[in-house]
Amino acid sequence: MLRSMPVGCSRRRFMPLLALVGGPLLLGACGSSSSSSRTPVAAQRLASGVRASQKGGGRCAAARAPAPRGAQRVPRPTRALDPRRRYLVQLSTNCGTIDIQLAVRAAPRTTASFAYLVDRGFYDGLTFHRVARGFVIQGGDPNGDGTGGPGYSVVEPPPSDTQYTRGTVAMAKTSTDPPGTSGSQFFIVTATRAPLPPQYALVGNVVGGMVGVEAIDKLPTDPPQDGAPTRPVVIGAASLSSS
Repeated sequence: MLRSMPVGCSRRRFMPLLALVGGPLLLGACGSSSSSSRTPVAAQRLASGVRASQKGGGRCAAARAPAPRGAQRVPRPTRALDPRRRYLVQLSTNCGTIDIQLAVRAAPRTTASFAYLVDRGFYDGLTFHRVARGFVIQGGDPNGDGTGGPGYSVVEPPPSDTQYTRGTVAMAKTSTDPPGTSGSQFFIVTATRAPLPPQYALVGNVVGGMVGVEAIDKLPTDPPQDGAPTRPVVIGAASLSSS
């Protein structure tokens, strides 16, 4: 029998995911915090003691978990990305560097929001707060527990034939949000093909540093197999480039 496991959000966002083993699970993805700027966030990142692992190393360096930021109130993004250009987001974590190519043509609103948050420094110093081993890793919450977000949401349903395969990056949402709703929390698929309905807004695909994703996926968690990693996984910095 399939079962549900509510995790993270006591009253806001859950992301229902069908687990490869054990039935459906819920991954927290709450939206809710004061706007941030690159300077204070960078200071918080340095204070957290993050040391980036070497790209391709496949191991996680020691890092201290950052303090929750509380409710955010980031202004809504107003600029679009150029669909003729290639946009790359690089996440520098203590488990390795992860490169994400944004799916601008397939998801112009979602990718514009994700790029906007990256460019503001919103993700600097945040964590991967949940690991469902062999399924997904999830991060981007300013509270670090599945309850936070930027203070706004974007709605952009993905195509009906969307499949969430290994390396796909998509946005988390609650079970009651309309398809394609997103805030700041995202997940990276580690399964060959995650049995998810086409309800999660697309961000893009991992095009480099999948070894870092795998290192995060292998970390022990509490509860085991599906929970918070027992060793903090911190995004020291997120950067955006285009070509």
